[in-house]
Amino acid sequence: MGLTRSRPSHEILSGDSADVYFARAESILEKEGLDPLVTMEVFTRQDAVLCGIDEASNLLGHVLAGADPAETKLETLHDGDAIAPKEVVLRIQARYRRFGLYETAFLGMLAQSTGWATAARTVVDVAAPDPVISFGARHIHPDITDVLDYAAIIGGCVGASTPAGARLAGLAPTGTMPHSLVLIFGDTVDAALAFDRHVEPDVPRIVLVDTFKDEAEEALRVAHALGDRLYGVRLDTPSERGRVTADLVHEVRARLDQAGFDHVKITVSGGLNPERIAYFKEAGAPVDSFAVGSYISGATPIDFTGDIKEIDGKPIAKRGRIPGLTDSPRLTTVDLSAYREG
Repeated sequence: MGLTRSRPSHEILSGDSADVYFARAESILEKEGLDPLVTMEVFTRQDAVLCGIDEASNLLGHVLAGADPAETKLETLHDGDAIAPKEVVLRIQARYRRFGLYETAFLGMLAQSTGWATAARTVVDVAAPDPVISFGARHIHPDITDVLDYAAIIGGCVGASTPAGARLAGLAPTGTMPHSLVLIFGDTVDAALAFDRHVEPDVPRIVLVDTFKDEAEEALRVAHALGDRLYGVRLDTPSERGRVTADLVHEVRARLDQAGFDHVKITVSGGLNPERIAYFKEAGAPVDSFAVGSYISGATPIDFTGDIKEIDGKPIAKRGRIPGLTDSPRLTTVDLSAYREG
């Protein structure tokens, strides 16, 4: 599972996406004839769920491919690791000009993905043992939806709505149907039957039941129409109608059970966050899964810092930091030979 050895984009490899001062530093060092062997350590200052390390390793593997193997080493933790403040998650030993230009990129990969994964873990822990699905793709730029959904799955979500993100995690995408489909058909049952006729049989039949009529009524209509083929219903009642409530979930469950459709599961979505999920849990609402969007996608990136701790084998550090390598027993060495051979 993960972001494997696909070549990083031209914008990243060219340095166009780097802070300009790194390019200037590289130019100055080149003109001065300086390119020391350095060791850089990367850490954050808070507890978090690490993500983005596979992508960062892939970038560094490509840029270090031509370096002298005798003096080049890359050590990392792993996507999904719980990390502590100041714990080293990435250590790079190489000639500085081999990788210095890419500090912006690998720190950004770690910051954004770790923020998403950590937020996902927060809602997953609150929802446990009920599963959480990532529905946040619509809140971010489409070029990075795959990274978002991968990070959400690393954080504990059981699935994600985009094929690209699910594919990175080795899963099939998860989703129901949009309101637009129901609106175009003009009836929830008609839309559900069309979905059932045309969508691959291995895709669970989960029908949105809040578009036209009372949610409990629509759930029963769909259940009678699809019978055993109906896997579940999704409740996404908008704020204008008071959002999904615990009482509504209880009613839908009771009416389905009374009609003999106890196999039909209930998914809840719509502005969910830890507090909202806790509300459902505390009320004993029989929710089978939660679909969470903006709480995960809107998570604040978690800052990472890259510090040079050795130059040509001599301990060094900026003021306030301890010179020399940090004791980091959990780091494992990345095999760079595959990048050299590729």
